[in-house]
Amino acid sequence: MDSVPALDEPLKKTLGGTTAKVMAEHLDLHTVGDLLHHYPRRYAERGELTQLADLPLDEHATVVAQVADARVLRFANGKGQRLEVTLTDGSGRLQLVFFGKSIYHHQKELLPGRRGMFSGKVGMFRNIRQLSHPAYEMLGKDSDADAVEAWANQLIPLYPACAQMESWKIAKTVDVVLASMEATGWQEIADPLPPALREGRGLTDLPDAFRKVHRPRTKADIAEARDRLKWDEAFVLQVALARRRFADTQLPAVARRPAPGGLLDAFDAKLPFTLTDGQQKVSKEIFDDLATEHPMHRLLQGEVGSGKTMVALRAMLAVVDAGGQAAMLAPTEVLAQQHHRSITEMMGELAEGGMLGGAEQGTKVVLLTGSMGMPVRRRALLDLATGEAGIVIGTHALIEDKVQFHDLGLVVVDEQHRFGVEQRDALRSKGKQPPHLLVMTATPIPRTVAMTVFGDLETSVLDQLPAGRSPIATHVVPAKDKPHFLARAWERVREEVENGHQAYVVCPRIGDDEDNPKGGAKKKQAEEDPEKRPPLAVLEIAEQISAGPLKGLRVEVLHGRMQPDDKDDVMRCFSAGEVDVLVATTVIEVGVNVPNATAMVIMDADRFGVSQLHQLRGRVGRGSAPGLCLLVSEMHEASPARARLAAVAATLDGFELSRIDLEQRREGDVLGQAQSGVRSSLRMLAVIDDEEVIVAAREEAVAVVTADPELERLPELRTALDALLDKEREQYLDKG
Repeated sequence: MDSVPALDEPLKKTLGGTTAKVMAEHLDLHTVGDLLHHYPRRYAERGELTQLADLPLDEHATVVAQVADARVLRFANGKGQRLEVTLTDGSGRLQLVFFGKSIYHHQKELLPGRRGMFSGKVGMFRNIRQLSHPAYEMLGKDSDADAVEAWANQLIPLYPACAQMESWKIAKTVDVVLASMEATGWQEIADPLPPALREGRGLTDLPDAFRKVHRPRTKADIAEARDRLKWDEAFVLQVALARRRFADTQLPAVARRPAPGGLLDAFDAKLPFTLTDGQQKVSKEIFDDLATEHPMHRLLQGEVGSGKTMVALRAMLAVVDAGGQAAMLAPTEVLAQQHHRSITEMMGELAEGGMLGGAEQGTKVVLLTGSMGMPVRRRALLDLATGEAGIVIGTHALIEDKVQFHDLGLVVVDEQHRFGVEQRDALRSKGKQPPHLLVMTATPIPRTVAMTVFGDLETSVLDQLPAGRSPIATHVVPAKDKPHFLARAWERVREEVENGHQAYVVCPRIGDDEDNPKGGAKKKQAEEDPEKRPPLAVLEIAEQISAGPLKGLRVEVLHGRMQPDDKDDVMRCFSAGEVDVLVATTVIEVGVNVPNATAMVIMDADRFGVSQLHQLRGRVGRGSAPGLCLLVSEMHEASPARARLAAVAATLDGFELSRIDLEQRREGDVLGQAQSGVRSSLRMLAVIDDEEVIVAAREEAVAVVTADPELERLPELRTALDALLDKEREQYLDKG
């Protein structure tokens, strides 16, 4: 095609430079396609008013409401005036406040009884929701003729907006783009859905979907457009995943079957406990995959503490039995060291193959991290190259060119969402033939998310906790509203230590003055508003509690900027019970296993996501004594952040929390986009609610890819796929 496809046309060509610049900078909209895919968040009906009482605090909102009254008031000190306007929806109230010389102009516009669209960030003042200096557009008489027309005749689209570009301004730019597309008859628009699929499913064509989603005349128009646009997103993504699965099935692999009477049998014989039914079922799925001659691609997801490491270790031992090597990739040095320590302890003499006192069937288990000393590193590299070491546990250091394996048969990736697809593939390329792959995550994932984010993997779920795990009580500690609650939290930590247990204190930041506010005014403002101050820091909190509420206890710190040997020493001391309280960043989030640690205090807990809090909490209650997790927050009780904390405190079910996580946050964040800074490709599809569409799209995608793996007969679909898989978004498919 010689001309530029219409959807790829830069917005500045259609809208002009200034508007296009604002849209690019503040809404990340660059092309005609970006704007057409920027769908209304909801629609206001003629005569309908927004539920003011339900507006979320601290978010930018657009509301349709009626002016109840407007008053000019003088400040108490007599200096200056303000205009206070009360909006109503018949049940709730919202206050607008204006300052400065423009207040009389606003007073003339905002007459009692008139309706309008109002846009701004929702705050709280004297327990009343408030918009300060909002932008607004009045509806009805005396207002812009176009707005009157929109108000009188159709549903009003309310767009995700920002302070620099209100919803009604976005609506006008969409009108311009729609008009230019109509003028060309939508000739250059490529429809990604194959005609047979579209007709078979009764879906409208793409131009019609864009018209109806942006300018609906009825609610049926909106439903029809949404049905179609959800299919676009679900189908293109599922085709990408189906092609990846198809490509993997074309690869050869060495079948790895454990030898009877070998390393795996010897390990099982010395286990002091019985595997759970779940562990046995999942192990069978994995062993069946390992026995085939194309690479296993399996996701093992399970609750915190459900015994995933045991399942992964048995898979690694099976591969070593079959003459291969296994590598476990961990996201941090602390976790790599922890895995190495726990695996060598579980294996005992079986981890000392070829060494004095080692078992006859044993193998060597080596650790490889970026900061190891050269002599130890050289020895580990040699053991891998000769095959002396059957198992290696390491960080990104495993991916380096100089790391050579004798015969890599299995790659285990722990906490997949920390790694991009390139890193995973770089390790897989070190096998003589593609090795088998097992991906582990302790973040429970709803089925539909697994089908979208991890759609190139088969899924196994461990949802049963091993016997002997204790319940964890979780409570929110409102430090600002009730300071005595925080004092009581430190007393509880001291009580746990006096009873012979240990505790974690987790902070979002390390300290050392990073990001600290400069100057007295900023510092004072930060103290008054928890949102404006930097997150609490490990080094500062450790100093405060050592000199204050936990004085006399053995307090140590652990964070990512410490030297690896120092980190390892601290973890060893904590594991051995020589440290009472460990003040740490989220380096302890996954894999750290100290059964004697029973209490955790998470400072600024509102700065963490739901799944991350669940992960952190899983570090306590790992022994026979019950666990306690205290979520400390200074945020207002009505804020969305406090609602998240309440949800975590209310349930220990990770799958339930992952649903809440998805419902409360933007889809893109949950699907890994927050880390990469790339917008999610899912704008219409809700992975929780649209299970039927995702399942059907997966079936259709498999049929299309099986019939035409290179999509030679479907160039429009190929174009859509290339757009999804451009350089930036490639990681998207392999992040969770």
